[in-house]
Amino acid sequence: LFQDPQNNSEELRTMGKGGEGEVIQRQRVVVPSATKSTNDEKQEVLIGDRYYDVTGWRHPGGSVIKLYAGKDIDATQAFENFHVRSKKARKFLESRPSREAKDVATTTNAKLPGQAELLADFDQLTRDLTDEGFFKPAPLHVVYRVTEIILMHALGLYWLLNGSSPSMQALGVFVLGIVQGRCGWFMHEGGHYSLTGNINIDRTLQIIFYGTGCGMSGGWWRIQHNKHHSMPQKHGADPDLNTLPLVAFTEKVVKKIGVPMKVWLRMQSYLFVPLTCQLVALGWQFFLHPRHILRTKNTSEAAAISARLLFWHIFITGTFGLPMSIAIYLTYNWIGAVYIFGNFAVSHTHLPVVPKDDDKVDWVRYAAIHTMNVSPGPLNFVNWWMSYLNFQIEHHLYPSMPQFRHPIISKRVRALLEKHGLKYDQRGYFEAMRVTFKNLDDVGADVFYG
Repeated sequence: LFQDPQNNSEELRTMGKGGEGEVIQRQRVVVPSATKSTNDEKQEVLIGDRYYDVTGWRHPGGSVIKLYAGKDIDATQAFENFHVRSKKARKFLESRPSREAKDVATTTNAKLPGQAELLADFDQLTRDLTDEGFFKPAPLHVVYRVTEIILMHALGLYWLLNGSSPSMQALGVFVLGIVQGRCGWFMHEGGHYSLTGNINIDRTLQIIFYGTGCGMSGGWWRIQHNKHHSMPQKHGADPDLNTLPLVAFTEKVVKKIGVPMKVWLRMQSYLFVPLTCQLVALGWQFFLHPRHILRTKNTSEAAAISARLLFWHIFITGTFGLPMSIAIYLTYNWIGAVYIFGNFAVSHTHLPVVPKDDDKVDWVRYAAIHTMNVSPGPLNFVNWWMSYLNFQIEHHLYPSMPQFRHPIISKRVRALLEKHGLKYDQRGYFEAMRVTFKNLDDVGADVFYG
């Protein structure tokens, strides 16, 4: 339930998606594992055609490096796609002791049929997309996203505070709940550094909109989300799978549990919308994320969350009184939690789980097999509703690309996967919801009945 990004103790795990990103020279290189050695063993990570020594080094993005170091897993694509905009990452890598890695294409990248060819074609597509400007920031799109969030907050607050009827006030609460979720979508892109092209500005936008809009910590989210992006659906690596005791997306994470927990999980498909999403959000807002902020002494995030609470106290509690203010908050928070967590869950939680000791699945296969897309729907409504994160395959391949460009490159990604015999999994919105809740029900039944 709990995983501390700073000291690797256990802390409440994320259900969300993402990672850090930067566009660098498209050479074959591997992600430096965030390894902090506790003994004298040498820790190396494979990037491109070299092994880099990361012994004793603490990765600023959390323990994601431990997923690669010393495991003979090629981290090239992960390094390149997490650090698209970081010059420091490349300089750091080149400063580390390294040695040549011989015959990577016929050893490490030949564990599965056609693996070297697949990765070579992916690298070529990446170079083409880079040359065509797909990774460049889009300032007008950022302005649109920020304007939308501000206007939706203004409209929701106006209806809530000045509504002439309870139904108008209820509509205001609904709009505020939805825009809370949209702050989550926006901060997600800020956390991937795919908004302005400037890491510091994107991180600041994430702090502001996640702190004031959702009451949560961007720093905690980035550390957890990096691991999810590195190896989605891998047991022991993807925090999105380790969500007990509130929910289990696979029976593999369930060990010895008592009867009350078995009953809870048996009912999880029915409880997910009315209760579980709310509990996750409240746990993050009032325990997990504040604890992380205190431990890391992150005053910027503390200020953003404090501003949110102060605003609520002055305008909502001051207008409606404490009991009604609590009721309004719980309703607004539930709407936002169901909106964002429910839509996150459809893209991967019901898909196959990668065994803990696997060292064969590569960056492209993780995206193709262990995430899926949701169709845009009529008038491309789902694109707006999910802020383009319905294109999860493209997002996992290119987390640093502005998300509104994922639909544009989707045909080329589909062609790449189909050329190498991989399914391009895209389903309708309601079908994606159906299989997500069926998986919750199936896992609950497997756990309950043994």
